[in-house]
Formats: sequence, C-alpha cells, structure tokens
Amino acid sequence: MRVAYNEQMNELADLLGEMATLAGSAMDTATQSLLQADLVLAEQVISDHDKITDLSAQCEEKAFSLLALQAPVAGDLRSVVSGIQIVADIDRMGALALHVAKITRRRHPNHTLPEEVNGYFAEMGRIAVQLGASAREVLETRDPERAAKLREEDEAMDDLHRHLFTVLMDREWKHGVAAAVDITLLGRYYERFADHAVEVGRRIIFLATGELPNELSATHLPSA
Repeated sequence: MRVAYNEQMNELADLLGEMATLAGSAMDTATQSLLQADLVLAEQVISDHDKITDLSAQCEEKAFSLLALQAPVAGDLRSVVSGIQIVADIDRMGALALHVAKITRRRHPNHTLPEEVNGYFAEMGRIAVQLGASAREVLETRDPERAAKLREEDEAMDDLHRHLFTVLMDREWKHGVAAAVDITLLGRYYERFADHAVEVGRRIIFLATGELPNELSATHLPSA
C-alpha cells in the first residue's frame, strides 16, 4: 500500500513539474508574440493551452484518487492537499499567458504596446519565465529555503508593475485610452503570473515544514 502511494505521489509531482514548464514556456512565447506583434506565436500559445488544461485534469484526478483510495493522514494528507492547491495555481499561470496571447491576437496586425513600454514588458516577461522555472525547481526539490526565495524574485516584478503606472499616469502620455487599458491589463497579468508562482513556493514550504510563511498570506493573491 505504501509503495503504491509513493508511486502515485511521484507521478503527481512529475505532472505538476510538467505543468509548470508548460506555463513558463507559454508566457515566454506569449511575451515574444506581444513584443513582436506576431500572430503565429500568439496562436501557438492559444492552441497549446489545451495541454495545460489536460494535465490539470490529470493532476486533479490523481490527487482525488489518492484521497479516496489511500485515506492519507498527517504529512501524507498535507502532500495531497498541497498538490491540489498547486494544480490550481499553475493552471492560472497558464491561463494568464493565454490572456497575453489573446490581447496580441486582438490587436494584430497592430502592435499592442507603444515602443516606450516595450522594455518594461520584455523584463516582466523574463522575470515571469524565471519564476516559472523556479516553481518547477522547488516542485522537484521540495526545498523550503529555495521556495522562500521566490518571494524575493517576485519583488522585481512588483517594482516594474509600479513603475509602469508612473508611465501611464504621466501627463505626456499620448497613446490614448485603449492602449492604456491594454497595458494596465497586461501588467496585471504578468504580476498575477508571478504571484501564483510565489504561491507554489509558499505551498511547498507548508508541505515541507507544516507551517505557512507569515510574510505571504493566502489573501495576497488576487482572485484570478
């Protein structure tokens, strides 16, 4: 019975890692589509999203099967419940990359971004992809110290997001309301992507130690 449980938990961990890789890759491609106004790349993100959805369903099925058939308690129960929560976080990461691609598609053949904010989104994309890779790393290692560092990596994203608003609020802004709305939404998508990656790290800390880090409460995350 114990061997079967361990095998199923390892399979769940592998699926979660694969989901994190796909979400990071999706945001990387979505960012390139955004910066280049590349419809082909945007469509790739949109069509590939089904892979994340399928993996999410597989993960949930495996986790609920473990709950139903293995009746885990204590640390084992914590592992399964954390796995279910992590599925939701990574699924949202993939969905946020999808949103970026859809904005690119909607504005094609025009560029969504004015040239002056391209640098912000290039860097936000880089940080998002890095956080996706870090999320996969902590899923594989279950290292609580490494997981805690995701919060530090997220600080750069928060700084960029705040600076972006100073550009939008500048009296010299000359690109109109539609561009400002797009940029506001896009900035929020990148920030939320990072928040969900940080939440994966937070759940790994809980899984490893049985305690939640005080600096990131469950209410930190936005609803999406």
